[in-house]
Order: sequence, then C-alpha cells, then structure tokens
Amino acid sequence: METNRLSLLQNESKVKGWIIVISVVIPVVVAILIFMPTKLELGSSLVYFLPHLNAVINSAATIALIAALIFIKNKKIAYHGASMTIAFILGAIFLVSYVVYHAAAESTTFGGVGIIRSIYYFILITHIILAAVALFPILFAYYYGLTDQRDKHRKVVKFAYPIWLYVTVTGVVVYLMISPYYTH
Repeated sequence: METNRLSLLQNESKVKGWIIVISVVIPVVVAILIFMPTKLELGSSLVYFLPHLNAVINSAATIALIAALIFIKNKKIAYHGASMTIAFILGAIFLVSYVVYHAAAESTTFGGVGIIRSIYYFILITHIILAAVALFPILFAYYYGLTDQRDKHRKVVKFAYPIWLYVTVTGVVVYLMISPYYTH
C-alpha cells in the first residue's frame, strides 16, 4: 500500500490531470447517452431492471457515506477509509449501470401533477446539477485521502461529502417518485 501511495504522490500532476479529464468526460458522455435520438439495442429486457438496481446501489452508498462520517468522527481512520472505498466502488458500479441503462432505454416521464410535480423536478434538477459536478471534488477527496494528504483532504471533503451524500439520497428519492411511471 505504501508503494502505491508513493507512486501516486510521485505522479501527482498526472493523477490530477486524469481527475480533471474524467470529471469532464463522464458528464458529457452521460448527457450524450441520455439525449441521443436512437438508443442502443442491447437485446435484453434486463436493462429495465437497472433503475431498481441503481436505487439499491445508491442506498448502499448512502449507508457507506454515513458510516464513514461516523468512523472519522470517532477517529477510526482505517474504517473510515474502508467505508469511503466501498462508497467509491459503489459509485463506479452505479455509473456503469446508469450509463448502460440510459444508452439502451428511453427516459421515463414523471406523471405526477400539482405540487408534487414541482417538488419532483426541483429534486431532480438539483440532483442532476450536483451529480454532474460531484465527480471533480469526490475524485480529489479520494485521492488526497488515499495519499494521506489530510489537510488537502479535509478542505475538499467540506464540499465533496455533502454533495455526494445529497446526490446519493436524492437519487433514491427520484427513483421512488418516478418508479410508478416505469412502463417496463
């Protein structure tokens, strides 16, 4: 582990460059997949199970994030790191599943009316905006934590953590609100 940390530190400018590239490319790819006129034919109705799986993944990521906060407040750094790694891995799995779903399935329209419609779209829009910008501080926070740069880690986490937690929680809320309107 120490060798990996030293390697990351020695290549910090490259790592930061990759973080910036990934933080820009992923939201652009996701937007393209969501708005592309023709969806990919993946030949399986299993793709329609993915929103349900994504809600479970987001729920688990939320639990991991909350556990990580509890661990760090109790100065259990190893457990904190493990919980954050679990949240990070869950986020990566979620992202792959989300991209596959939106590449293959048409977006579902929310059918609620009245005030619930306004609430849904407020939550959805804030979720989308924060999800699009979340990757940048999350990747930096994870990198600084992994390389034991605690001062930098703390500074970034002040922004990254609440954004990430909001995105995971609202992802589940959006799913619960729109799931009655799925047609598959």
